[in-house]
Amino acid sequence: MKLEGKKVLVVGAGKSGIAASELLLDKKIETVLYDGNKDLDVEKLYEKAPKLKGMPVLLGELTDEQLRAFDVAVLSPGVPTDLPVVERMRAQNVCIWGEIELAYSFAKGRLIAITGTNGKTTTTALTGEIMKNYFKDVRVVGNIGIPYTSEAATMTDETVTVAEISSFQLETIHEFHPQISAILNITPDHLNRHHTMECYIQTKEAITTNQTNDEVCVLNYEDEVLRAFGESAPVHVVWFSSVRKLAEGFYLDGEEIFYAHDGNTEKMINVNDLNLLGRHNYENVMAATAMSVNFGVPMEKIVEVLKRFQAVEHRIEYVTEKRGVRFYNDSKGTNPDAAIQGIRAMNRPTLLIGGGYDKQSTYDEWIDAFDGKVKKLVLIGQTAEKIEVCAHKHGFMDTVRCETFEEAIRYCYDHAVSGDAVLLSPACASWGMFPNYEERGRIFKEIVRGLEE
Repeated sequence: MKLEGKKVLVVGAGKSGIAASELLLDKKIETVLYDGNKDLDVEKLYEKAPKLKGMPVLLGELTDEQLRAFDVAVLSPGVPTDLPVVERMRAQNVCIWGEIELAYSFAKGRLIAITGTNGKTTTTALTGEIMKNYFKDVRVVGNIGIPYTSEAATMTDETVTVAEISSFQLETIHEFHPQISAILNITPDHLNRHHTMECYIQTKEAITTNQTNDEVCVLNYEDEVLRAFGESAPVHVVWFSSVRKLAEGFYLDGEEIFYAHDGNTEKMINVNDLNLLGRHNYENVMAATAMSVNFGVPMEKIVEVLKRFQAVEHRIEYVTEKRGVRFYNDSKGTNPDAAIQGIRAMNRPTLLIGGGYDKQSTYDEWIDAFDGKVKKLVLIGQTAEKIEVCAHKHGFMDTVRCETFEEAIRYCYDHAVSGDAVLLSPACASWGMFPNYEERGRIFKEIVRGLEE
């Protein structure tokens, strides 16, 4: 659908909604911004986003008559597609788009899109750096923190876009069509939003919906869901594995990463030449390399970036050392599977800070992954009791519940000895205590750096 001559309702007045509204204004599309919060201060909104000054804003409940006036509603990623107001939009024949679909409709150039439960941000950032090492105009957008809509208006046919795409964003795609895609892994997450694992899997796999069989999707061979999907996917599949040798694809063997293709096998890089810790990061490296090679980037240009790339902020990020105790910020570990990777990356006795918002996750596998490394589990937030019960059920009794984030950090510091690590890897979302995982990680680093030696 072309938006010229249509009337668009942007749903959600946060970062994504503002960027979507600005893009629509730039393209001279009749647009109204809507937020369910009837007490939203519109003047403050205009101060934050001066380009929107004068744009109509609707707040609170919408009538059916108001909804009928719109052709398209653009949902921000945080707006569930099964909200009553969204169901009413559908009943009024309003077409439901997301911010990603809107950006794609105006974007130009070529597109690489990355999804998965874990590893998306690191893989997107790394792929973006590889592209920047070879192409002139590269945009890194999406769930990584830069709205796709904020970049779309200035793209040209020469632009290369690398986009991190969440399951929330994939719910509302129609014509979104990357030339190369990747699904890194699929483990239980966001079931409070998607309700069933089957729905979550289908939403992730939808990234390939509009791809053709001569285009590429990079998949993790060690993910059973993805291995099954790869057999019927409508694209050319390129595999990577951190467990076994592959006849075709990228694989880890000992400390070496290899690329097998066309009957040949070439050694790509030794993991000791990387600045990234842990097997999950070696998977991210293989995925980024697979996408880049298939996008036409020479291997030597890829390896240049692999050797200098640093860990993404908030993902097993080394913060500082005090009294011989090392502090790591893994605030991006917002679900149990991501937090498992944080534990696996630790190479010293660890005091672990966990807990937060309840996304209806289960924590059994996370607790089992402690594997003797975790000295104490210090819990905060809404899930503290639920996780403690799970830990005790699995025989891990060294748990402590703290009322505040700062109390948890200080408890760890007081009970750590030289040679220990303190790891923030919550296995939960930050909501309820912090607006997002970035703020949680930033405050962790601030408090840690302020601790007395």
